[in-house]
Amino acid sequence: MFVTALHPSGAVWRHLADTVLTDYALHSVLLMLGVGGGALLIGVPAAWLTSGCEFPGRRLFEWALLLPMAIPAYIIAYTYTGLLDFAGPLQTGLRETFGWTRQDYLFPEVRSLPGAIVMLALVLYPYVYLLARAAFLDQSAAALEVSRTLGAGPWRRFFRVSLPMARPALIAGVSLVQMEALADYGTVQYFGVSTLTTGIFRVWFGMGDSTAAAQLAGLLLLFVFALLALERLSRRQARFHHTGNRSQRPPRLALRGAWRPWAVAACLIPPLFGFLIPAGQLTVWALRTAPQVVDGRFLQLLANSLLLALGAAGLILLLALLLGYGQRLRSSRWVRLAVRSAGLGYAVPGTVIAIGVMLPLAALDRSVDGWARQWFGVSTGLLLSGTLTALVFAYSARFLPVALHSVEAGLTRIRPNMDAAARSLGATPRAVLWRVHIPMLRGSLLTALLLVFVDVIKELPATLVLRPFNFNTLAVRAYELASDERLADSASFALAIVLAGIGPVILLSRAISQARPGYDPVP
Repeated sequence: MFVTALHPSGAVWRHLADTVLTDYALHSVLLMLGVGGGALLIGVPAAWLTSGCEFPGRRLFEWALLLPMAIPAYIIAYTYTGLLDFAGPLQTGLRETFGWTRQDYLFPEVRSLPGAIVMLALVLYPYVYLLARAAFLDQSAAALEVSRTLGAGPWRRFFRVSLPMARPALIAGVSLVQMEALADYGTVQYFGVSTLTTGIFRVWFGMGDSTAAAQLAGLLLLFVFALLALERLSRRQARFHHTGNRSQRPPRLALRGAWRPWAVAACLIPPLFGFLIPAGQLTVWALRTAPQVVDGRFLQLLANSLLLALGAAGLILLLALLLGYGQRLRSSRWVRLAVRSAGLGYAVPGTVIAIGVMLPLAALDRSVDGWARQWFGVSTGLLLSGTLTALVFAYSARFLPVALHSVEAGLTRIRPNMDAAARSLGATPRAVLWRVHIPMLRGSLLTALLLVFVDVIKELPATLVLRPFNFNTLAVRAYELASDERLADSASFALAIVLAGIGPVILLSRAISQARPGYDPVP
C-alpha cells in the first residue's frame, strides 16, 4: 500500500485536495474527539459506581453495561434511523397525538455528524467501562483509606485519588474507542458523513483509482499513528504504581437518599439506549419480516458467516498461541519486537488493511497470470486476490492482537518453574505446550476464540472490499438492505449478528467481576 501511495498523484487526488479532502479530515477528527469524549462520560461514572458503590441493581448492571458490545455500530445506526426518522414511530406518534404538521415542531436530524457520534458512543463506551472498572477494582484500600483519614470525602477521593490512579486504563480505553471510530464505515456512510473511510470507498469503487485510495488510506493511518503517539506521550513523564495489599478491597460506598436513583439512572440509560431499545426494535421487525426473509438464502448467509468466522478465529488463535509461546521460549529483543509488530493490526482500520492486502495480492496474481500465459498459454485467474484466502489474511492481520493479548495474559499466570519441571522430566517444548500449557490455558483460549469469532462476524469494511464474487455474509447483507432503505428486511440478519455477540459479552462480564490478585480481568 505504501509503495502504491508513493506513486505520483493524478487528477483524482488533485480533485480531492481541492474539494473534499479538508472535509474528510475535519469530520474524522471531530468524530474521533466526539466519540472518545462521549464514551469517557458514559463509561467512567458507570465503572466507578459498579465497582465502588452499593445501590439497587448493582450486580445486574455490572454485566448489563457490557451488552452494547454485542451490537455493531452500523446496526444501531439503522435501528435508530427507523425509529427517529420522519416516517418512524416516534415522530408519527407525535403528529398523531398533537395534530402537528412537519412545520409545527423541530426534531434533531439523526443522519448527521452529531448523530453518528451518539451512535458510536453508545456501542463503544463498554471499552472504557471495561478497562476503567478493572482499574478501579485493582486499586487497594490503602491509598483510599489514607485520603479518608486526611478528611477527603467520597467524591473528593474519587477525583483526587481513584481517577488519577486509573488514568492509564482510561487513556487506553479512550484511544481504543477513537481508533474504532476512525475505522467505522457503515455508520458514517449510512448517515452521509464524509470521513476518510468513506472517501477511500468512493475513490476505490466510484473512481477506480487505487493510487488515490492508497494515499487516502495512508493519511488515515497517519491519524492512527498520531493517536498512538499522543497516548504514549501523555504517559511519558507519569509513573503509576500499586500501593498496599491488592487483596484488600476498599469497602463499597452505600449510596442513600437521592443518590440511589441517580446511580440507577446512570447505569440504566447506557444499556437501555445502547442495547435494549435497538434489540427490541430489531426483534419486532424480524418477527414481522422473517417469513419473507428467512429462507434458503438466509441460511446460506448464516452458514457462510459462521464457517468464515470459525475458520478465521481458529487460524488466528493458532497464530497467537505460536507467537505467545515462542516469545516465552526465546524472549529476545527481536522476538519481542516481532510479536509487538504483529499486535499493531487492531489499531489499523479494516479499510486500510483491506487495501494493504488487495494491492500486493492483485499485483502477484497479475504477475503469475502473465507468466502462465507466456510460458503455458493458459490464464491462472485470481489465485489470491478476490478469494477467501485474502479475506482470512486480512482478518488475521486485523484481529490477531485480540487473541494474542488473551494468550499472553494466560501465559503470564503459568509460572516458569512449571516449564522447568516438565523439561527436567524429558518433555520437549512442544510436549510442554500440548500437555501443560494448553490445558491450563483452556479458559483464555476459549475467550480469545469467542472474541475473534464475534469481531469477524461484525467486520464490515474489509469484508466489503475483499469478499469473493457471489459470496455474502450477514453483515454485508444487512448493510445492503439498510442502504436500500429496507430496514425491516435487514432486521433478521442484524439480529443474528447481535445474538452471536451476546455469549462473549457475558463471558467478559464474568471475568471482570471475578477479578482477583494475579487474575487478568480483561483476557
